Amino acid sequence: MSLIVMKFGGTSVATIERIMNAARHVKREVEAGHQVIVNVSAMAGITDQLVGYVREVSDLKDIEEYADYDVVVSTGEQVTAGLMALHLRSQGILARAWTGWQIPIITDGAHSKARVEEIHTENIMKSIEAGRVAVVTGFQGVTPEGRVTTLGRGGSDTSAVALAAAFGADRCDIYTDVDGVYTCDPRIVEGVRKLERVSYEEMLEMASLGAKVLQTRSVEIAMNHNVVLQVRSTFSDAPGTLLVKEDEAMEQQRITGIAYSRDEARITLSGVKDKPGVSAAIFGPLAEANINVDMIVQNVTPDGKVTDVTFTVTRGDLKNALRALEAVKDVLEYQSLHTDAKVAKLSVIGVGMRSHAGVAQQMFETLAEKNINIMAITTSEIKISVLIDESYIELALRALHTAYGLDAVVEKG
Repeated sequence: MSLIVMKFGGTSVATIERIMNAARHVKREVEAGHQVIVNVSAMAGITDQLVGYVREVSDLKDIEEYADYDVVVSTGEQVTAGLMALHLRSQGILARAWTGWQIPIITDGAHSKARVEEIHTENIMKSIEAGRVAVVTGFQGVTPEGRVTTLGRGGSDTSAVALAAAFGADRCDIYTDVDGVYTCDPRIVEGVRKLERVSYEEMLEMASLGAKVLQTRSVEIAMNHNVVLQVRSTFSDAPGTLLVKEDEAMEQQRITGIAYSRDEARITLSGVKDKPGVSAAIFGPLAEANINVDMIVQNVTPDGKVTDVTFTVTRGDLKNALRALEAVKDVLEYQSLHTDAKVAKLSVIGVGMRSHAGVAQQMFETLAEKNINIMAITTSEIKISVLIDESYIELALRALHTAYGLDAVVEKG
């Protein structure tokens, strides 16, 4: 019997009716003879509500407070898992709900953004081999010391793919409110196309650069463990988008997709002394505070004595980043600190960039034609990202989608 992991996101289980609909997909796979592990998110809006409760009573200043934060926000998935298991049993499907600590899913101690370190398979395998569907809470795990952890927003994708890797699943299906991966956000750009397949590397870039379909760490795990991953819709039976290894066919087009992120904040340290060790002094405290830094730009003054350092963090990390930098102000000796949370990151992605020239030039020319200023640039082999004013993001997306020939062809009849 093949083993399939099925993950249902918050919109897929937002109501009792939608939980029942998701269970229909589970029943279909069980009746086809598959063993099934179901991984569920909290019902849409519940996690935000729980986070809101926490924010009303705490500023979350230390790790012990974040540990209690995890206790609160992890409860949403438990509700969904219990309801899903109960409904499956009412449909004649043997099922049991599992929380992260019962399995257990072992993580590190970075509360609110923990990483999966190990998944014990013995308990669930006994249940599956006895004919039961395992309904597992997404988004959560437990430290070796027994403290509940959460994996960060979108962490149910991560736990689902981690489960597929740990159990050697034949496939991991990510069910969501879209029927696959598109060339761009269909809510903003008309004429987007659904991609039949995307390479792991491209999807990793798209996820890390703002595409909401999959969480970044879930794609990393899928790529590292060769997990067959499919993104498909909970609300139809249409085939979705497969994540695959890169092949020659993919290299025929320069750009596969365009991603964006509004969750950006820019920090500029002006008048920093230009000397060895200054970068470590800036970014070391941020790393110790578990703050991820993205785009980095450094401008040295003509006399070479001081420099301006600009970088981006997520808006949610901005307050903690400022706190960490202010704590080492005497060491850094910067003259001033400026922030801007009204920026957005725009990225073009495609493995074809390795074999096609002119991608960057076309991006810059297209944005210049729309009078959109570029504040920062970062590149890799298969992506180019720019930081722009948030108010121009929709105009930029539409212009670039057309410029790279990604618009769907409309047949005239």
